[in-house]
Amino acid sequence: MPIWPAGVDCGTWYGVVLRYEGEPIGMGRIIGDGGTAFQVVDICVHPAHQGRGLGKRIMAALAEELERRAPAYVSLIADGPACFLYEKFGFAATTTLDSIGMYRLVGAGTG
Repeated sequence: MPIWPAGVDCGTWYGVVLRYEGEPIGMGRIIGDGGTAFQVVDICVHPAHQGRGLGKRIMAALAEELERRAPAYVSLIADGPACFLYEKFGFAATTTLDSIGMYRLVGAGTG
């Protein structure tokens, strides 16, 4: 699982890409300020390769790097049943901590 090539910024603090026969089939990134706040983003696996534990491998690599380098607050947004994967890596719903995730769409016609 190679990380992003050296010199590639794209806002990524740490990233993982899974490849099969040279083609990317899964990825995940950590973005943040490099100090106290980080967010796990862009976890995805190509539909043809889902159901094989690849999302778990991606999260394991990201979690390992966070444990090694980041004594910080780490957040993510879990869509649908993905929350079950993230719970395996110690993430908990913020609603149990008297906070909620929020969003805003920015662009034409979105207010």
